[in-house]
Amino acid sequence: MSETAGSDRKPARKPLVALTGATGFIGQYLLNELPKRGYRLRVLLRRPTMLPKGCASAVIGDLARPYNMAEALAEVDAVIHTAGLASTMTGVPEDDYRLFNTEATVGFAKAAQRARVRRFVFLSSIRAQSGPTAEGVLTEDREPRPTDAYGRSKLAAEQGLAATDLDWVALRLALVYGPGVEGNMARLIKLARSPYPLPLAGLKAEHSLLGLDNLVEAVDKVLAADAPLRRPLIVADPKPLTIAAMIAAMRQGLGRRAALFYVPKPLLRGALRAAGQAETCATLFGSLVADPSALSQLNWVPPIETEAGLAALLRGEASP
Repeated sequence: MSETAGSDRKPARKPLVALTGATGFIGQYLLNELPKRGYRLRVLLRRPTMLPKGCASAVIGDLARPYNMAEALAEVDAVIHTAGLASTMTGVPEDDYRLFNTEATVGFAKAAQRARVRRFVFLSSIRAQSGPTAEGVLTEDREPRPTDAYGRSKLAAEQGLAATDLDWVALRLALVYGPGVEGNMARLIKLARSPYPLPLAGLKAEHSLLGLDNLVEAVDKVLAADAPLRRPLIVADPKPLTIAAMIAAMRQGLGRRAALFYVPKPLLRGALRAAGQAETCATLFGSLVADPSALSQLNWVPPIETEAGLAALLRGEASP
């Protein structure tokens, strides 16, 4: 083909993606990173707000009672649904989780189906599959057994998506870390920043984590997948870590030694219970390892290793 003929060709249209939850921890990161990968974003908002340059928006109100959905989803190629009640919220009734995480998600998916959206990406959770700990390694083939209202609401949303004719994918996220993280990960970061030696060297239980950059790569891969998905996919960094290894990596990022020492588990368990931290025992002493092999079959290669990502986070960087 001659240079003249080639110059007449119109550039390929960038995919238009509708994003919910753009003001949240994960949503903000996707909002900043996906345009760098060639996506056009239309942010669906409860109310007008400031957005980064180049991002379009549509106000749809509360997702539990949305309006203007046909216009908001017009010409949209895919949806990324991150909005909902988080597991870090305490004292939330189960009915609220069901309303916002299940019913609103399924209703939104049906609106996307009417708008002929090509793919619906739902940010679910590994808690849709298990409790805070689990025996063995979790895979998508294991029967889901959530243990709390949050996990049950996420699993019910996945089941609602499966009942539609949409091409959907539910990303079951391991515990996500990155700038601005809250909940258990924020508490672990606080521990790592403390100046004191910690009695955690004897904890051998492993836990799967997920770096924000690795999550963005996963979202990119499922958006670009040619074949229909219609399934859940576990998203986790490939290498699980012990609590001690996480603290050591974070303190390395601070330029400090790990400063961990051994205390027999019964003594550590007793001390935590005496301090009113009985619930912490299950997380510290039990494993939660998730296998992302199915996602890897979509050529997902996480760009950041977990230890390097944790060290970078404590240095105040998004990535090493």
